[in-house]
Amino acid sequence: MGEGPLHIVLFPWLAFGHLIPFLELSKSLAKRGHHIFFISTPRNIHRLPNIPLPLLPLIDFISIPLPPSDDLPDHDAEATADLPPHKVPHLKKAFDKLDQPVAEFLEQASPKPDWIICDFAPYWLPPIASKLNTPCAYFNTFPSFSSAFSAAWQRSPEQLTATPEWIPFPTKVAYRLHEARSFAKLVHDSASGVSDEYRFNSVVRCCDLMAVRGCMEFDGEWLNVLPELYEKPIVPLGLLPPSADDRPDGENTNGMANTGHGNVVKWLNKQTPESVVYVSLGSEATLSNELVHELAFGLELSGLPFLWALRRKREEVELLPKGFEDRIAGRGVIAMGWMPQLEILACSSVGGFFTHCGWSSVVEGLAFGHPLILLPIFGDQGINARVMVEKKLGLEVERDEETGSFTREAVANVVRSVMVEDEGKKLRETAKRMREVFSNNDIHGRYVDAFVHYLRDHVRCRSLTV
Repeated sequence: MGEGPLHIVLFPWLAFGHLIPFLELSKSLAKRGHHIFFISTPRNIHRLPNIPLPLLPLIDFISIPLPPSDDLPDHDAEATADLPPHKVPHLKKAFDKLDQPVAEFLEQASPKPDWIICDFAPYWLPPIASKLNTPCAYFNTFPSFSSAFSAAWQRSPEQLTATPEWIPFPTKVAYRLHEARSFAKLVHDSASGVSDEYRFNSVVRCCDLMAVRGCMEFDGEWLNVLPELYEKPIVPLGLLPPSADDRPDGENTNGMANTGHGNVVKWLNKQTPESVVYVSLGSEATLSNELVHELAFGLELSGLPFLWALRRKREEVELLPKGFEDRIAGRGVIAMGWMPQLEILACSSVGGFFTHCGWSSVVEGLAFGHPLILLPIFGDQGINARVMVEKKLGLEVERDEETGSFTREAVANVVRSVMVEDEGKKLRETAKRMREVFSNNDIHGRYVDAFVHYLRDHVRCRSLTV
């Protein structure tokens, strides 16, 4: 094979924490002249961020309708963010019915794809790729540290609260008991007909390589664990930070103004530099109403200015404590629904990021040099939080080991520690330094270049053996 463009299919799971990293990778590959086929469902494709105009000819969005299901509450539910957690298995059942239309697309695609890059969920895709003699890569959107724990999925919740013996360097990173119990239930649940553990293991076993969203400059010690653990080539992709095309400069807030958040813009612009706590727990993480109230009271008790991007579920009526919004008027802002997170994080008045510890959110927060206030809620987020604490980039809200509950006092204490007290000074300094790694597109671009080199060499070697 010559040095012409590669033709690469990308197929993410139907969650925005997966769709967005796959889109970032698509853009990075397209910028290098490669042709991308991005497969997803119609509504998810419609909801993705706009692609820079120069890349449009190189990224083809392949829209395949999600098969109808009587078990899904809405016909337009095409992503995990559209559903309560107990309905997600029904989404996976519908997703698995995409196997035939995806196979038909791959069989008919012209030119024939050089690579297929898939997520953990389509356990049926690597065998299809093998039948078509097309190499398949697994893009692991989870960070290296949580991936190092994936080999422990067979263990009991109690065992998950200890660092696995195969981690060869000093660390105390592990799950809390309440996290381990919910995580074990999550990965072993087979309500969709197939557990996440089976999906993950099947994709890893059958793929030709695992690409990981990480870099040696930040998580090299964890990346080095993975090749022996998975017995696969492990290729770091870099952190895939927001590209320069997407990243605001800190002054331009026109996007927020144009999306109906003009009052938020005005309020942010009036605040003292680095004084505002930005609170966002992602599109899918959910807290009980009781814990939402404790979080609200804790933010109030902290005495610091905050902007809280809050998603209201349809069934929730009294989401916030009575009188809360009146009491915090002027000092705090509650913004319901979607918010342009990158623009907010870029604002000079924002000084800390209160996050659920999803990996994409952590990458975005540190790309702008913000110390982290950590409230992991589900999945691998607890592991992410422990690593951020060990690396002196944030502090966790103190919680009950058994139940995961927390108090308003715990929220107020950690917010003040990170934002204004002497304890947080080191965190603030470290986060600012880490910005040089997380926002450096040159560093991360070199990882994508190395990934492309690997893909091309693999295709070349296969062509010589055919």
